[in-house]
Amino acid sequence: MSPSSEIVIVGGGLAGLFCALKLDRPVTVLTVTPLGEGASAWAQGGIAAAIGEGDTPEAHAADTIAAGAGIVDPEIAQLIAEEAGQRIDDLLRYGVPFDRDLEGKLALSREAAHRARRIVRVRGDLAGKAIMAALVSAVRSNDEIRIVENWSLTSLRTENGRVTGVTGAIVGGRPTTIPARAVILATGGIGHLYAVTTNPVGSRGDGLAAAALAGAVLADTEFVQFHPTGIDIGRDPAPLATEALRGDGAILINGLGERFMPKLHPDAELGPRDVVARGVFAEIAAGRGAFLDARQAIGARFPDLFPTVYATCTAAGIDPTIQPIPIAPAAHYHMGGVKTDRDGRTSLAGLWACGEVASTGVHGANRLASNSLLEAIVFAARIADDVNGEIVPSSVSPADGDATAVAALLAPDTPAMMELRRIMSRQVGVLRDADGIASALAHLRAIDRDRAAPQALRRMAIAGLLVASPAWARHESRGGHARTDYPDANPSLQHRTILTLDKARAIADEAAQHVIEAAE
Repeated sequence: MSPSSEIVIVGGGLAGLFCALKLDRPVTVLTVTPLGEGASAWAQGGIAAAIGEGDTPEAHAADTIAAGAGIVDPEIAQLIAEEAGQRIDDLLRYGVPFDRDLEGKLALSREAAHRARRIVRVRGDLAGKAIMAALVSAVRSNDEIRIVENWSLTSLRTENGRVTGVTGAIVGGRPTTIPARAVILATGGIGHLYAVTTNPVGSRGDGLAAAALAGAVLADTEFVQFHPTGIDIGRDPAPLATEALRGDGAILINGLGERFMPKLHPDAELGPRDVVARGVFAEIAAGRGAFLDARQAIGARFPDLFPTVYATCTAAGIDPTIQPIPIAPAAHYHMGGVKTDRDGRTSLAGLWACGEVASTGVHGANRLASNSLLEAIVFAARIADDVNGEIVPSSVSPADGDATAVAALLAPDTPAMMELRRIMSRQVGVLRDADGIASALAHLRAIDRDRAAPQALRRMAIAGLLVASPAWARHESRGGHARTDYPDANPSLQHRTILTLDKARAIADEAAQHVIEAAE
């Protein structure tokens, strides 16, 4: 690659590609996976948008606020709800084949905690794949967008408090630094910090760790959403049984054939994801197992309505038209991330963030279903407008590079990485307590302090610290953060968490003292 670029986007998922297209100027996109193969392509449910008859942005925002367990920023919830229709129109112009009804209108489905049918989908469970295919085609035909694939971020370059470039490498290659006038982080989430996850191996929290190491302010990082219906067939990542199945009437049962959600929430299977995930977890912990049963609600229509889930099940020897699907909670989405304002600006000049790596304030403690793809495109567009207004175009061209895929694979997990993932799942997972979190923090802090540790492992440990430290400090249960030793919400803690890496390390050191005292 050439040594500089006007604008660099780190991440080739929905947020990164949508932002590149909206910039409409020279830009370099660096992506850790071949284009179109990241987590965005795996999204099944769709995009939430209040575009149906009788629905309103205000109602969508209200559902978002209710799901977020008291700490959603109401202005941001209203903002993304109001801009949803425009962004859906953008995707239609890029060629996304959203489902339509017999009158040619966009077909809308319902998902958990939505009070209206407002989810636009593609063939039931193919939204992510179809959206990414359309965007990849648009990007590859745009001469102003340069794509560099299999490129892994290691750090952000800063000068006098401003981000001035990125450092990383083609997987297996030598590290290089690319100076840039604007850096946009769109690196995705942290699900691969957990042993059971729906996220690909690239979701190790590299973007979160890099921003934290550069001094960025973070928010709400203790809140991790566990999807209740990861398909439990021993695969890593765990395949996902989309929530739309429950929206279409599938139920949750245990190994005795008993429904268990009606006694846990008035909306039963369509309750908030954190409630449903804990219900599934409890059945598994009790030895009864948990299953998604679509036999009556969907039955023989399963292959046509949900082809991705059907193919996954049949490959594992399960026929979901006549058999319940074994499930387990899987780390799915990170509500927290790099704190941004309404235009995607972070606390560091020259750095913007969008998609799952960002914390905009819209998700609170528990993301509303199908708001993630919406948040990604709304903020990608807002960042493009903001960068276009701030960065005056110069003569710099996008960085040179081969836009074809590099023959390299993302490095697989080492034994130390697998141990870190197991610790996160056991001790900072669906259910948490002080002793478990403190023990995890001691392990993560030891890796963080070890300058001889492999850099990829150390970045994972830093990302883990950013989740576990505020989880230890938040003495309550709220949304995706459930403490068995503090099972109730504390009204005095009904606020967002604001964090830096230095503060996270200080909390970890305090927790280490807890471990010492507990052992005495």
